[in-house]
Amino acid sequence: MGQKTHPIGFRLGVTKSWDMKWYASKRDYANTLHEDLKIKEYIKNRYRIAGISRVEIERIVDKLKIRIHAARPAIIIGRKGQEVELLKKTIEKMVPGKEVTINVAEVKVPEMDAQLIAEDIALQIERRVSHRRAMKRAIDNALKSGAKGVKIQVKGRIGGAELARKEWFLVGRMPLQTLRADIDYGFATAYTKYGILSVKVWVYKGDILEGQKEEVLKKIEEDLAKVSQEV
Repeated sequence: MGQKTHPIGFRLGVTKSWDMKWYASKRDYANTLHEDLKIKEYIKNRYRIAGISRVEIERIVDKLKIRIHAARPAIIIGRKGQEVELLKKTIEKMVPGKEVTINVAEVKVPEMDAQLIAEDIALQIERRVSHRRAMKRAIDNALKSGAKGVKIQVKGRIGGAELARKEWFLVGRMPLQTLRADIDYGFATAYTKYGILSVKVWVYKGDILEGQKEEVLKKIEEDLAKVSQEV
């Protein structure tokens, strides 16, 4: 049995917060979770070219707040906000009886966002670009943008080989066992003619210091208190 753990799940409640913030009873939990997953999948598929890093969903009684982090937010907002209004109406049909609010935030440095890096490499592999070239270019761009360490792993039938294998590059530091380390993690799938390849990316952005850690914990406690009060 492997002893690996998810880099973000490992830090939840310490230096990272949840993407989905709500409370549900045992009876409603499964339906609520599947609703969220359906919304996330729909947004990612509809705005594939917008470079969506993550989608945060917050539920408070009959209100549904969605925050989309994208590299190109203008695609989601549309001219005079028309596109985001259409998205709002579509999601309201998916979750009847809920008041939907959508906010779109820009990813300031997409070269340092693990999810966007993983999706970009997967896209390049699908276009038959050399996986090594794509990985090395992504690492160089991330380090130039201020990352302190980058690890990228590609796994599967690389180059159409008969036997599946994994190849990875690590440049800089990657303290995965340090809780105060700010490590971003992303995963993407490349669908090629010869099979499916997985792409994993870890980006180390530095340590969250004590003062910053207290701010993060305070924000997490406030979010949890707000949800529990509403429930």
